[in-house]
Amino acid sequence: MNMSRTHGSVLLTAVIIVVLILFSTSNSKTPVIPINLQLQNKLNFNPHLHAIARSSTTMTSFPVLRNRNPTFNVRVCISDPFFVKSIRYINIYRSINQLILQTGSRLPELELVRARAAIQRAATVRNKSQLLPNADIYHNPAEFYQSYIEMEKRFKVYVYEEGEWPLVHDGPCKDIYTIEGRFIEEMEQGRRGRYFRTKDAQKAHVYFMPFSVTWMVKYLYKPDSYDVSPLQQFVSDYVRIISTKHPFWNTTHAADHFMLSCHDWGPHASKGNPSLYNSSIRVLCNANSSEGFNPQKDVSLPEINLRDGNIPPKLASPPPPSSPRPHLAFFAGGVHGPIRPILLQHWKGRDPDLQVYDYLPKALDYYSFMLASKYCLCPSGYEVASPRIVEAIYSECVPVIISQHYVLPFSDVLRWEAFSIRVKVSEVVQLKQILTSVPEEKYLRLKENLRAVRRHFVLNQPAERFDVFHMILHSVWLRRLNLKLE
Repeated sequence: MNMSRTHGSVLLTAVIIVVLILFSTSNSKTPVIPINLQLQNKLNFNPHLHAIARSSTTMTSFPVLRNRNPTFNVRVCISDPFFVKSIRYINIYRSINQLILQTGSRLPELELVRARAAIQRAATVRNKSQLLPNADIYHNPAEFYQSYIEMEKRFKVYVYEEGEWPLVHDGPCKDIYTIEGRFIEEMEQGRRGRYFRTKDAQKAHVYFMPFSVTWMVKYLYKPDSYDVSPLQQFVSDYVRIISTKHPFWNTTHAADHFMLSCHDWGPHASKGNPSLYNSSIRVLCNANSSEGFNPQKDVSLPEINLRDGNIPPKLASPPPPSSPRPHLAFFAGGVHGPIRPILLQHWKGRDPDLQVYDYLPKALDYYSFMLASKYCLCPSGYEVASPRIVEAIYSECVPVIISQHYVLPFSDVLRWEAFSIRVKVSEVVQLKQILTSVPEEKYLRLKENLRAVRRHFVLNQPAERFDVFHMILHSVWLRRLNLKLE
């Protein structure tokens, strides 16, 4: 009796969703397409037809409605034919059928079906220019805007309460790994974090493991040993605890769980559990696609260096658009990794237009140079990420990204080519020629777009809509949208 009521309830919910979707598109001029069992069999969904990443080394396309579960297979259980307004809703129809087949299907999965439908429809009917300021910085502004709205309406995160301070529920809130601690703090204590957080794990779309790899390095790592096994052991033990105490890890093979780390060793720590490394969503500053970072499931995290926890006063507000910029390009930083020695060899002290230093003399001010330069050189160091990219955005100094295998933050939404320039390592010797060949009109457009994209990289306290905290959550939301659970 109770089981039949449950199935009846799920069936009724699914039918209502389908009717609402059809009603919302009743004004469409798209031809009506009848769906029946024979057509369903001919249109079996192939999850391998789509991929999130355009390439593993550059930008990734907006990934809504692209399934990353290769075992997902939809079967038909509603015998009555429905009339769908376009081919794009066939997958939605099948998804609802799949959910009805699942005994005890959870409401979060039904919500995601509805969200996918709204996002996909918005991409075709909205006027891009009316949604967001400066639509040029987005791959598809209508899709992004609707996805963001759906996230605010529906997205729920369960934060595991297991673990002891300081390795869990805490993290650095200043210096180069600021983002790691601030995200944990906002998620657990912040007003916006509480908005997305749910105490009812059954209502959650994703599950957050709030441990800090930076604090693991500080408290568990033996200096100069280069032995990361203590970090991996801690992660292994933590996963064992939550997977033993709660059913969610094993239910989805960890695919709807996520961790966040800005420390260079975040990827190494995640190897403490194979499912975490291979299946979970890893939000990482060290987003190196040649070292296991997978843009189909992982999230690239911007590195933000706030020395005292705040944006430096000189960068706190956008500079006046008419500010003089006498220098063509600027860089100052340690000789770390394989790329910076090449840059310094060719350009340090070689040309007054390119102000290139290893370490800036104390009499000179780093941020003043950024504000006085048209382009800011952002070569990778030991690892691919660099805080200079965000600093360049703050100072409206066009970032020149010199890296290999770096998946740029939020590149599934943002068109980095609209506000930055990428230079191959092999092209460093032609750097001045490349920069001087950029037409003035294009440079001004890049600079204008920096002002528009700035809000997506600002770490506000408390968090504000569309800021970096919400962009991180949105990136996780997108990966969850792409995941269709059995």
